[in-house]
Amino acid sequence: MAEVTNDLIYEVLKSVQERVVRIEEGQKDLREEMIGVRLHMHAMQGEMNSVFARLSSLEERASRIERRLDIVSEPAD
Repeated sequence: MAEVTNDLIYEVLKSVQERVVRIEEGQKDLREEMIGVRLHMHAMQGEMNSVFARLSSLEERASRIERRLDIVSEPAD
């Protein structure tokens, strides 16, 4: 069996440290990508809310027009 020396331990620890640094950098990149995805999702949610609000407005207008033209009966609120 090979003799364990301080130099050998030092070399192993250096390689472990380098691997940890690469892992940390990878995590940082992933975190930044996730933040980008999150921001994109929030923007899409805002757009969808705008679409739903516009659709609701159009539905209300269509209901008022139908009532004015006596196409449908008044709702029983």
